[in-house]
Amino acid sequence: MKHLKSWVEVPDNSDFTIYNIPFGVFKTLEITPRLGAAIGNYVLDLAYLADHDYFSMISPLNKKVFHSKYLNEFMALGKPITNAVRLAIIDLLSESNPKLQEHTLDRKQALIPIEQVTMLLPIDVKNYTDFYSSKEHATNVGVMFRDPENALLPNWSYIPIGYHGRASSVIPSGTMIQRPKGQIIPQGENEPILAPTKALDFELEMGFITGKSNMLGTSIQMEDAEDYIFGMVLLNDWSARDIQKWEYVPLGPFLGKNFATSISPWVVTMEALEPFRTAGPIQIPEALPYLAYSENKNYDIHLSVDLKTECSNKKTICNTNFKYMYWNMCQQLVHHTINGCNIQVGDLYGSGTISGKDSGSYGSMLELSWNTTKPIALGNGITRTFLEDGDTIIMKGYAEKDTIRVGFGEVNTTILPTN
Repeated sequence: MKHLKSWVEVPDNSDFTIYNIPFGVFKTLEITPRLGAAIGNYVLDLAYLADHDYFSMISPLNKKVFHSKYLNEFMALGKPITNAVRLAIIDLLSESNPKLQEHTLDRKQALIPIEQVTMLLPIDVKNYTDFYSSKEHATNVGVMFRDPENALLPNWSYIPIGYHGRASSVIPSGTMIQRPKGQIIPQGENEPILAPTKALDFELEMGFITGKSNMLGTSIQMEDAEDYIFGMVLLNDWSARDIQKWEYVPLGPFLGKNFATSISPWVVTMEALEPFRTAGPIQIPEALPYLAYSENKNYDIHLSVDLKTECSNKKTICNTNFKYMYWNMCQQLVHHTINGCNIQVGDLYGSGTISGKDSGSYGSMLELSWNTTKPIALGNGITRTFLEDGDTIIMKGYAEKDTIRVGFGEVNTTILPTN
């Protein structure tokens, strides 16, 4: 990729460089919800630019799409159009292009300091599916709760395991959540009680969003899968482990998972992530033919989790990487539709908890504290095994290669007491 430089000031190590241009939805005290793009510490008002003919060279393109409350209508235009918009923004922000940078009024109206905006949920989530695709995470859970010699169930190495989550409780970064309650089994007891969870946990994940639909009864083929994936977000798939433990047999997750799923507000396009493709783990046994793929389908994305309590500064408790995922996004999507399931524009798909091989790369409190046997020290004598009221979880992610950096910002959530 050729070297790019923007006339907009972009701080060192910014997630939102000219190589990125993620899309989101924002509002201000004066501006109604609309589409924006991030550059440095600014939000670019795409509705304003469209209304003033900065995208007039792109056809067909209805200006009204940029005034939407969600990205769905924009994504549905298809990659030839959405990527043309992204490339037009890159050109507009390039230091060699005077069109916007020398138009004082338009520049002032269209470029808004990020501290003046409120970021909103970027997509109208039609359906939400969560996968279970990290071999390290699945193995850790199997060792803790089943037979350490046979940690993975027989189907895990053949199927991208997933379940359907709750689309209505997907929330943007900055939205606080209340500690959920449900049925739990107190220690030493045989019968459940209704109580707030005592084992609230985060799950560090990435989410991908579909920008294209298929008809009911048809399947997406591997060679077409990437065309359906618009972009990615950071995702925290909250879990109440004690509620989940009691309820998940025989049908799987329910109240232990459906109370909240937090995502970052900026959707990073797959085009921006193209330079960071990498090989995934070798799959043994070989995947069935419909899941077989060529070329690199994993992405080298650095991920971290910070934990901040009411009485301590934030501390990084996890560093890991999305490239470790055993089942990649294309395999997940292809398997999801092999039975004829129809996906929709705005569907959200969680990767499953992302864990690496060493203990510092585990993507959940369950693993980091090894099911409460190894408390996590946070300083000032404070420890955690699971999360407490007032705790804040901050997830970050970025990809970097040579001089190119593309980041996701963060997904930041604070826990409130049970209602």
